[in-house]
Amino acid sequence: MTRKTESTDTDETRADNSVGEIDHRLTRRAQINNFRRGEVSRDTLCDAHPELLRVARNFGRSTRVKCPICVNDQLVTVSYVFGPRLPSHGRFIATRAEVEEFDFRPERFTAYLIEVCRSCSWHHLLKTRVLGGRRKSRKSAASQ
Repeated sequence: MTRKTESTDTDETRADNSVGEIDHRLTRRAQINNFRRGEVSRDTLCDAHPELLRVARNFGRSTRVKCPICVNDQLVTVSYVFGPRLPSHGRFIATRAEVEEFDFRPERFTAYLIEVCRSCSWHHLLKTRVLGGRRKSRKSAASQ
């Protein structure tokens, strides 16, 4: 049985909706399970880059989640954006307003949400999201 649905989406909104978020929780769970089984050493997992640790210590957003590796500290999240006209090491994003600013730009950017333990240096990519790439609508382009 096939259900027919009416769509009121324009081509532009359909294109925007086709690009979404990638959630990396399954990979996270597998890494933690491998560590707990002794298949992966702590040194292998707890190897965050010094710049990532600096940003996490100074600007990370607190979470209620304890580090699954050391269980000593709460995790913090850090967001970075990579794309055209940005430094090769990306740009740290501190606020939601900055994310929205990138989302309305015509260029495409990739945003990364990373969780970090400030105590043991464990880190994991939580989500990846495409930002930007918005085209001006024909109506607004014609009125300019």
